[in-house]
Amino acid sequence: MALRLGDEAPNFTAETSEGTIDFHEYLGDGWGVLFSHPADYTPVCTTELGTVAKLKSEFEKRNVKVMALSVDGLESHKGWISDINETQNTTVNFPIIADADKKVSMLYDMIHPNASENFTVRSVFVIGNDKKIKLIITYPASTGRNFDELLRVIDSLQLTANYSVATPANWKHGEDVVIAPAISDADIPGKFPKGHKVIKPYLRTTPQPNL
Repeated sequence: MALRLGDEAPNFTAETSEGTIDFHEYLGDGWGVLFSHPADYTPVCTTELGTVAKLKSEFEKRNVKVMALSVDGLESHKGWISDINETQNTTVNFPIIADADKKVSMLYDMIHPNASENFTVRSVFVIGNDKKIKLIITYPASTGRNFDELLRVIDSLQLTANYSVATPANWKHGEDVVIAPAISDADIPGKFPKGHKVIKPYLRTTPQPNL
């Protein structure tokens, strides 16, 4: 059965480019991103892994650990990492799972249904500090992911997990947010002392509360 938002992220132990890792132990009490790649030595994936390496400090700011996956083996990963470092002018600084037996790919339903049985789709799972799945995005193999968008979504997820707000279309960190419908007008001043606007009775906004 496919994983859904709110499900617990399945735990696993796997060989990675940084040794044997227990996924839940690796995440600790922080957030996590697990993302898959169709294969090593593929051009789009090479740019993606290089981009994630360059964004490590941004993930760390958000208490997020990243882990990649490919169905190729460790020796293949080592050679590929060397290529990534060279061509993307960076250093890969996160583990890449060697999922030759496809255990993790099957656990997370990453095997592409309309391609070869070894071909994983570009899936992204964002996992909260409660080990629950907060976001699932699946891209076709031909389209590289937008990691700035992933950081934006993580900002929203972490904000809305702690405050009674939602984020509007195209929201970015620092912009006004939407007050949850469950909050009564009478309770707004106590919860949101920075003030608020009533655009419609069901559409009320307030400055981002954690700034």
